[in-house]
Formats: sequence, structure tokens, C-alpha cells
Amino acid sequence: QVQLSESGGGSVQAGGSLRLSCTASGDGFDTYSMGWFRQAPGKEREGVAGIYIGDGIRDYDASVKGRFTISEDIAKNTLYLQMDSLKPEDTAMYYCAASRGRVWSFLSSRYMTYWGQGTQVTVSA
Repeated sequence: QVQLSESGGGSVQAGGSLRLSCTASGDGFDTYSMGWFRQAPGKEREGVAGIYIGDGIRDYDASVKGRFTISEDIAKNTLYLQMDSLKPEDTAMYYCAASRGRVWSFLSSRYMTYWGQGTQVTVSA
């Protein structure tokens, strides 16, 4: 069982930045596929960024490409999401997710097995 714990959410004004962190328990972090997902009220959960830790391959949703950066610290079993140039439409609950091994798509929730509890990001105009 993998446990994920997110932190770093908060409230910022449009144009600001936040960095989310997700720490995973257990062994094998360097073989995980991991992703950041978000869900706004009344909307479906969507993938915004993902990575296969094993080789560093990354993917981003078009809505965040160039503004968000996913990265990892294998020594700390921690995944990050640096969010810059935030917009009001980025407001959502953000979730960290993981699966063991390489998955077909980092941005599809169907391929993720383990989920964190979420951290709220609110961007005001």
C-alpha cells in the first residue's frame, strides 16, 4: 500500500505562484508513475501533469503547459508541482496520484491506483 500526502495549497492572486508537494510512503518511488490531478466544483477530475519517475518522461495538459512544472526528489520520495502564472480557472482541489510501474497515460485517472487526500488551490482575480 502506498500512502500519499499533499501539501502546499493556498490562496493567491492571479499571476502568482504556488508549489505543491506530495510525499509517498514505502519503497519503490523510483518506479512509480505519478500525476497531479484537479477537480473544481461541478466539474470532472482532470489530469494536469504526470511523470514516470523511472525515466523522467513528463506530460502536461495543454491548459497548464508552460506554466506548471512537475518534478521529483527521489531521495525524499517527494513529487512537486510548481505552478506559475496562476489563473482563476486553476482554482480546484489538487490531488496527487500514483501507480507502480509505467502506465499508459499519466493524465488519466483510470491508470492511477493510489490517491492523496487533496489540497485546495484558490486563485482570485
